[in-house]
Amino acid sequence: MQLHEDISSGRVESVLREFAGEIYQKPPLRASVKREIRKRRIYSVDILEIDGRRVLFKVGCQAGTYVRKLVSDIGEVLGSGAHMSELRRTRAGPFTEERGLCTLYDVLNAYTSFNETKNETQLREIVKPMEEAFEYIPKIYIRDSAVDAICHGADLAIPGIVKLDSHIAEKAPVAIFTLKGEIVALAKALLSTEQIMDQEKGLAAKTIRVTMPTETYPRMWRSKTSKPL
Repeated sequence: MQLHEDISSGRVESVLREFAGEIYQKPPLRASVKREIRKRRIYSVDILEIDGRRVLFKVGCQAGTYVRKLVSDIGEVLGSGAHMSELRRTRAGPFTEERGLCTLYDVLNAYTSFNETKNETQLREIVKPMEEAFEYIPKIYIRDSAVDAICHGADLAIPGIVKLDSHIAEKAPVAIFTLKGEIVALAKALLSTEQIMDQEKGLAAKTIRVTMPTETYPRMWRSKTSKPL
């Protein structure tokens, strides 16, 4: 963050702490989303270094937070104005600089190496299985007989469930997996873990986005009017 006036370190630290928690933010003019005020959560703000008007800080924030706008808002509260001079992403979900994140140069080098040697080693270090992206999403594991129905867009019914995580909340995102650990679809939970465990029938989750191609598993449903599996 580049401050536009001289501000004491104590004042900067105090104001940055005020931005931890839930904030209201309006996307900047150049944004890919509608410019309307929305809530975002700032999990942490830590100052790493202050050098004159330059402030190096680390922020942990909810997806969809505009850090450039966050810096601008901090400058407004400070009364000096501020702009973002540099941004470095060190984590996205389960992926960190040490595990999973890479630069476009890494991709280019791996692709070039593969074209020259036909060795996939570098590419495989960069291209990760899709399942790794769902590390922090609560999971529901389903019977093989239910997989293809989900792949065709059916909602998940309780009889199709074999096991599930203990912390699923109603209306929260869930990932539907096969017993082999393959991602089938992303869904919205219609019931909590406790409710699913207490019932024998009914829908447990509404399918939002299918990730597995149809007919990956044998088709074991009869018609479009068949009940969800």
